[in-house]
Amino acid sequence: MNNSKSPLNHLTPNTQNLTSVSHDNELLSLVIVGHVDHGKSTVLGRMLADTGALPEGKLEQVKEVCRRNSRPFEYAFLLDALKDEQAQGITIDAARCFFSTATRKYIIIDAPGHIEFLKNMVTGASRAEAALLVIDANEGVQENSKRHGYLLAMLGIRQVAVVVNKMDLVNYDEDRFNAIEKEYRDFLKQINVDPRAFIPVSGLEGDNVAKSSEHMSWSSGQTVLDILDSFESEKSPVDRPFRMPVQAVYKFTRGGDDRRIIAGTVETGRLKVGDQVIFLPGGKTSMVKSIESFNSDVLPNHVEAGASTGFTLTEQIYVKRGMVATVNGEPKPKISTILRANMFWLGRKPFVPGKEYLLKLGTAKVRMTLNKVNRLIDASSLKIESRNEVRRHEVAECVMKLEQAIAFDCADEISATSRFVIVDDYEIAGGGIIVESLEDSASWVREKVAIRNYRWEKSIISIEKRAEKYNQKPTLVLITGSRHSGKKPTAKAFERLLFEDGKMVYFLGIGNLLYGVDADLKGSSDNFREEHIRRLAEVANLMLDAGNILAVTAIELRQSDLDIITSVIPHEQTKVVWMGKNVSTDIRVDLQLGDMTPADAAGKIKSFLQKDGIIFKPF
Repeated sequence: MNNSKSPLNHLTPNTQNLTSVSHDNELLSLVIVGHVDHGKSTVLGRMLADTGALPEGKLEQVKEVCRRNSRPFEYAFLLDALKDEQAQGITIDAARCFFSTATRKYIIIDAPGHIEFLKNMVTGASRAEAALLVIDANEGVQENSKRHGYLLAMLGIRQVAVVVNKMDLVNYDEDRFNAIEKEYRDFLKQINVDPRAFIPVSGLEGDNVAKSSEHMSWSSGQTVLDILDSFESEKSPVDRPFRMPVQAVYKFTRGGDDRRIIAGTVETGRLKVGDQVIFLPGGKTSMVKSIESFNSDVLPNHVEAGASTGFTLTEQIYVKRGMVATVNGEPKPKISTILRANMFWLGRKPFVPGKEYLLKLGTAKVRMTLNKVNRLIDASSLKIESRNEVRRHEVAECVMKLEQAIAFDCADEISATSRFVIVDDYEIAGGGIIVESLEDSASWVREKVAIRNYRWEKSIISIEKRAEKYNQKPTLVLITGSRHSGKKPTAKAFERLLFEDGKMVYFLGIGNLLYGVDADLKGSSDNFREEHIRRLAEVANLMLDAGNILAVTAIELRQSDLDIITSVIPHEQTKVVWMGKNVSTDIRVDLQLGDMTPADAAGKIKSFLQKDGIIFKPF
């Protein structure tokens, strides 16, 4: 949205224009929520003005801008900077400002109240430690007031104070205030939220915002400012297990600099040089060689929660964005493809089974589907419904199935790595918290892989050096389809084609495993197929570690088979080719080939690998 011509655009509070604060004080993140037009921005604007938190002359400047534009002055204009907000009189984005008292400093988020912008409110509240929920004394409790209360509870925000605003419009009537308090307190009790206080205020007149009101002698005299200072900052996340979602891996080559820096933001815990780190869900391990610092001659020997940082490893291992770095010996996050979650749906189209969505948690992005709706809750009435889809503005407990496993924590353990959003058609359509990790078909495999990776003897030749030498990326090409679809002739033609191009390539027939590696399994166990697939994946892992492109054929592989394989081998190193016009199983395929000769099919697979950057395509 282009708002450069807005007359008030330049008035948004920021760290430069607000009162400076001591960095020795603790910091608390606070969100202000409530139904549209109930006066959140006004209360906040009034508090900034009455406590001297605005830069000198800023209040007069705002009033003068309003006068020149023939508009009545409102304290909300100190916060509402977007042009559309001023035209419509509603907050449509989360405005953030910084504020301080003698007790501490604050980051205050003014979240939107209109039902159409609930996702903005969720975004604003997602990292808050405490909340003020504003209710209009004249209009009373609205459905959105209840939705916002439920969302705060769902996000785990338990420090909540309710501000009953616009008391001047009801002549500061005590009975009106008491009625609103009783109604909303009863609602909050049902969702296990015990509000810190109910405060009658008038943002317009300043009653009980920063100073006690003379108009409400019947009240306790407690102000909004008093409540803010009574909130407790969260205990430092430094003492929790180390979690750093990997944001990027930076490789340096200039001037002999061969560092590979793993970068991200430390959510919890601490990391020091010499720590053994484990990257999940893959499970690869290495030791921290150095902790890097931008534009500094002296490197730190440790880093703590809240820091954006980077570190190098003593041994180079495969690490990618979306993994979570942990420290060996500390409690590890969960890993699964099946999650039970509490979520709130904001999309215009319902959240339905069978449709593919994108789940984003930390830096991880993975395709997902809705498996089951355990229960639906109307966030305003708390009525429980039974329906296997989630409609707009509904809260639900759901089971979700991910395309590949990710690392995460449950909300009651580490909230920062439990919160997610769901993307539908490039828009955020929902969000929530993970409450339980459910066992999937590959859980038993990941336990074995974790042990294997911990004990793995690394070659002195890295995967990157092999890829550079062979001019290819190690990849498993799974060629599957019905029994007589031409899988094996295609695989052999593909092997010959790449070999003639000078590539490191190998075809592995299933029989090579069945009568060799799997000789002790044949007909001897109930999970023969699963163990056969696991062993196939482990053999493939060895071939890929040597830098090869490996072609394997199998009849009608299923998605559960692929889940086992990608628990052993990184998902991005596995490509599935289906031979035949119709895919007869539930497996996700990367390339589908109809009826054609083995040579033509091999050429199609080669072209696909070239387009995907796995093998070099000359100009």
